Amino acid sequence: MLARVKVQDLRTPALVVDIDDFDRNIDVMRAAHPGPRLRPHVKAHKTTEIARRQAAAGHLDFTCATPREVIGMAAAGLGGDLLLANEVVDPERLEALAALTDARVTIAVDSEVTIDTAARAGLREVLVDVNVGLPRCGCDPEDAGRLADHARARGLTVRGVMGYEGHIVGVEDRALRSAETEKSMQLLLRASELAGGGIVSAGGTGTWDINVWANEIQAGSYVLMDNAYAHLDLPFKRAMHVSATVVSVSKGGTVSSGGWAVADCGLKALGMDHGDPVIDGAIVWSVNDEHVIFSPEEPVAIGERIKVWPSHIDPTVAYHERMQVARGDEVVETWEVDLRGW
Repeated sequence: MLARVKVQDLRTPALVVDIDDFDRNIDVMRAAHPGPRLRPHVKAHKTTEIARRQAAAGHLDFTCATPREVIGMAAAGLGGDLLLANEVVDPERLEALAALTDARVTIAVDSEVTIDTAARAGLREVLVDVNVGLPRCGCDPEDAGRLADHARARGLTVRGVMGYEGHIVGVEDRALRSAETEKSMQLLLRASELAGGGIVSAGGTGTWDINVWANEIQAGSYVLMDNAYAHLDLPFKRAMHVSATVVSVSKGGTVSSGGWAVADCGLKALGMDHGDPVIDGAIVWSVNDEHVIFSPEEPVAIGERIKVWPSHIDPTVAYHERMQVARGDEVVETWEVDLRGW
């Protein structure tokens, strides 16, 4: 019989998923948003095995961020209803999506150019992407009807509208988050009236239970969680960390001694755009290419394993080729991060 692999035996840095907390997150979301009310965003985990488990929970429609994700989901048999929630103007990539025979693909558009490019590529269905306050993609709400008419004139089916209140999802004050979400969604509902089509797609993990105006929610991070969302008092558990090895200890290594320790988990293993990672029971000083420097409250030894909790799940996952799935200290599965890249 093969020996069981323990988390402390993994080569580090290693992406580790706590399967019990992961399963709990799936169950909480399923209970609150059954079936098509949730269109999980796979950009958060880029892993078809996670998508399969979301589908098993009744969430059969998915949101994707890249053509690579769409193609990978279709190849995995998860292409029942895929939304590419980004504008794409690369004809070859769009033609590859249009050529899929085992997937229903809808793409976001916010201009005549993106509509025309999608139509020439042979795609058939679109959502009009609307700017609801996040200065990124999306048309003015008052332009939604004109763009929808243009899409229909090009032979495309307009399924509805989408908008992302990404400037709001991380607001810590729940009352303010709710009020600002309503403002954004009133813009999207106005666009929906003009564009038609029925679908109003929006939302994220930070507004998963606040956004009652959209009829489908694109939350993704809930399934693994990160420190940025952990500040919002959501019912989801942090289910993923990076396991790292202490490689150096200086001046006693603790807060009280004025020392520090170093572990082998740096910028190339962590998404840092939402801030420093968290090490429980320690102060994080800085993060370099290959190292995290921290002062723990209790001494750590060279060779000891620590948990590093990332502040942004999405880019953290994209740095890794696989996730090690653990129950307690025992590795029970390995999931390939098979939707990485573009």
